Amino acid sequence: MQVARARLAVFECAIMSLPTRTLGRTGLQVSALGFGGAPLGEAHVRLDEATAVAAVATALARGVTLVDTSPLYGHGLSELRIGSGLRQAGRSGVVLSTKVGRVMDPRRPRAAEPPSAGGLPHAAQFDYSRDGALRSLEQSMLRLGVGRVDIVLIHDVDVWTHGAAMIEQRFAEAMEGSYRALEQLRREGVIRGIGVGVNEADMCERFAHAGDFDVMLLAGRYTLLEQPALASFLPLALQKGIGVMLGGVFNSGILATGAVADARYNYKPAPPAVVDKVRRVQAMILGRGIDIEVDGGLNAETAPLVAAAGANVLVAGSAVFKGGADAYRRNSSEIRSAAALARGEAA
Repeated sequence: MQVARARLAVFECAIMSLPTRTLGRTGLQVSALGFGGAPLGEAHVRLDEATAVAAVATALARGVTLVDTSPLYGHGLSELRIGSGLRQAGRSGVVLSTKVGRVMDPRRPRAAEPPSAGGLPHAAQFDYSRDGALRSLEQSMLRLGVGRVDIVLIHDVDVWTHGAAMIEQRFAEAMEGSYRALEQLRREGVIRGIGVGVNEADMCERFAHAGDFDVMLLAGRYTLLEQPALASFLPLALQKGIGVMLGGVFNSGILATGAVADARYNYKPAPPAVVDKVRRVQAMILGRGIDIEVDGGLNAETAPLVAAAGANVLVAGSAVFKGGADAYRRNSSEIRSAAALARGEAA
């Protein structure tokens, strides 16, 4: 208990002095570490209401100023809980990001697939049309209990979500529908920035060429385990001044837990090849005094922060509150070494 309290005290001191960055072309100043709201939606683990809301309020009280959520996370539950946290801690200085692309229907029951540990019972329906985007944003604002949202992202227009047979149709729907609606809201000053939130660097790059985007959230494609975003998307984002938020920096679990029996990767049980790769990464970084399990995946957070700082990369994820303090105690040379190991020897 004393060790846990000591770690918490160190963490609280560090989190209150988070560095800030300008989020792409929005002009908004945000903390380098953001709060990702996906876990509050109970996809894999149930959270009691008090714990979930306290996580949000504590993050804001300790200096986090970027909060990201989505209607998808718990089919609205994440937004409800973040709204409660905002009312406890106050909205002042907080940049709030949510997403469009799905509309919740409270009159229809939620589908059994994909399975979820919790969340709300409402059905989700894909809708990338102009009206769908406006309806989705209105629903989000009601759940959040706010009169404005700063950043709105078009969510999950990628092959991972829709499959190769549907991606061209979804991309066209998003550009002709959601993008036009959000661009108008930005032009009218209703929102500060627009972007996409996807699981594939290639789709980020495609959207960056197709429209005038301020920020993009890329999940799982620039981590200690894999860095496909380095090839061309991050340089393009830097060239265009697009802010980048990195989500899924633990590859949905395995970089936080280590190569344990029930480790998760890309929202599913980790395949043997990935588990083996993480074991090799662990073996190499342990020799440098870094423990991927004890430190809660902290190097998964800090390697992107250091390696891509010039591209306005932000790390989003509520898991930061399990290891964020130590991340700022590490010196940059150790962080760069860990990132180099993952890119080279551990590949």
